Amino acid sequence: MSKRKGRAYRRRRRKGSVSLGTHAVETGANISHEPDFVQLRKWLKKKGFNGFYLVPANFPDIGRGLMTRKALEPGDLVIALPEKCLLTTNTILRSYMGEYIKRWKPCLSPLQALCTFLIAERHFGSRSPWKPYIDVLPKTYTCPVYLPEEVIELFPSPLVKRIHEQKRMVQQLYLASKCFFGSLQPLFSELVEKVFTYDTFRWAWCSINTRTIYMEHKQSEFLTQEPNVYALAPYLDLLNHSPSAQVTAAFNQKSKHYEIRTVTKCRRYEQVFICYGPHDNQRLLLEYGFLTNSNPHNVVYVNKELLCNHVSEKDKLVNRKMLFLQDEGLLENLTFGFDGPSWRLLTVLKIFCLRAEEYLQRKKVLLGLSITADNELGSLELAEKICFHLINENQKAMQNISRLLNEIVEVSDHLELVANVRREELQILQASAEVLQNMRVTAPRRS
Repeated sequence: MSKRKGRAYRRRRRKGSVSLGTHAVETGANISHEPDFVQLRKWLKKKGFNGFYLVPANFPDIGRGLMTRKALEPGDLVIALPEKCLLTTNTILRSYMGEYIKRWKPCLSPLQALCTFLIAERHFGSRSPWKPYIDVLPKTYTCPVYLPEEVIELFPSPLVKRIHEQKRMVQQLYLASKCFFGSLQPLFSELVEKVFTYDTFRWAWCSINTRTIYMEHKQSEFLTQEPNVYALAPYLDLLNHSPSAQVTAAFNQKSKHYEIRTVTKCRRYEQVFICYGPHDNQRLLLEYGFLTNSNPHNVVYVNKELLCNHVSEKDKLVNRKMLFLQDEGLLENLTFGFDGPSWRLLTVLKIFCLRAEEYLQRKKVLLGLSITADNELGSLELAEKICFHLINENQKAMQNISRLLNEIVEVSDHLELVANVRREELQILQASAEVLQNMRVTAPRRS
């Protein structure tokens, strides 16, 4: 039996999906009869949940999701999950683990507490009251922290940097938690070193990072003052993401339920989606381990190193320009999109293209004013050079991935993920190159 890889396993093709957004019709195969889901639904019913017109289903090219058995109108309740179904830090502080957390110094963060509890409950198996929920959680993930280094290095360099930062953060969080794990030895017959491994911690971190809903809690004196906004929401967390889904979501203090309402219609037997936020595919991959087709938020990032490599070495003001742009906060989120280079990227390039005698007018560039025709044209040409450099880089990466797909079968799923990222970047850059060519043709001529 293959391991469940969750919402990350299959690439999200949205061509056929309808609901809470604009999609084409697609129905899924009802899987509510599967033993794990039968037990989960019974468990939820005992806790007061009865919204079972949403049923788990398998959808082509997407995997598991929730399908509605009745038509939904704008304003309708999609799901209302009772508070007692939610797994939060309050749940943990009231549990057997609470006394250990309360006396531990320095305090754990909310995230550390949730990771620790999830690992312990999975280890307890049939003795855990959370077993029906844990049994339907993915057994592994395609989040970047699970990817081997040889695959990570094939991603675009700005994304590689963010993946390494994320991996370091998870590793540091694990190391910072090890002493607390040791204090829990009385709870286990097995050595805690075998229970709380890096692999189990990584699984717990991914389960929380990819599946929690945002829910503010009162700060606890027993936890650090980091934002305590996590809640694991059984069943509700089967709802998949679509960038076009329109819903409202919040915890209702009167009913003590976490409620999601639709803003748009959804027809019977269609998949119900929610929107995790206006995220591009790099963010979705980092945080949730999947990509979406036709994502309107997709862009290609240009990092500072690439900029430096394309700026003229003869420019004696390059360091001053870099410092000025840094002080203005303009060296982050420089992007190419389907509609060409972003305003920020073009503005940065115009600053770099200023001659020494024009440098005093740099503030005017930030206001969107044109300095000279030479500067306008120079910045477009520089943008084209960077764009074609990135096109070339993506084409080489695609060739490399194609070769590796034939050589290393074990990581073919991971390589396909990289190939999809590279393919999308190539499409965006090619569209940007066309836009830049048109902009250059219509730009004022040099004097």
